[in-house]
Amino acid sequence: MKLEEYLRPEFVLDDLRAACKSDVLAELVAPIGRVFPDFDVKKAHSVLMDRESLGTTGIGDGVAIPHGKMSGLSHILIVAGRSLGGVDFESLDFRPCHIFFLVIAPEHVAGMHLRILAHISRLLADEGFRNAFLRAEGREGVWRVLTDAA
Repeated sequence: MKLEEYLRPEFVLDDLRAACKSDVLAELVAPIGRVFPDFDVKKAHSVLMDRESLGTTGIGDGVAIPHGKMSGLSHILIVAGRSLGGVDFESLDFRPCHIFFLVIAPEHVAGMHLRILAHISRLLADEGFRNAFLRAEGREGVWRVLTDAA
């Protein structure tokens, strides 16, 4: 599985500006709305906030993988973001999150949704990958790190 099957260069945010969970989620869904004008960014934000209310997707080690399912989507979308300053995302280890992978899936693709989340989790478990992601120069550098990762 390759991330670029679900991720596009426009969906790489190398310098998130948001300072709180809700604003990070809004910033992460915004590029989807720019690329796909029919995409309901407010609904996506609501779906993601509802998922966060069940338990944080801040998994520790500076990483968060917010995710949710939406009706009306034809394929899975991934947005990768980096916050240089870090964001309090109510992470399990109580540390700020710097790396974000947003995954939004159609309601009917549960199996693939779970495989993608597992793949992202495996990548992010690798300290070398996390360090390369954080040190990459600009959007192009982050994109190279993402596309070089298997």
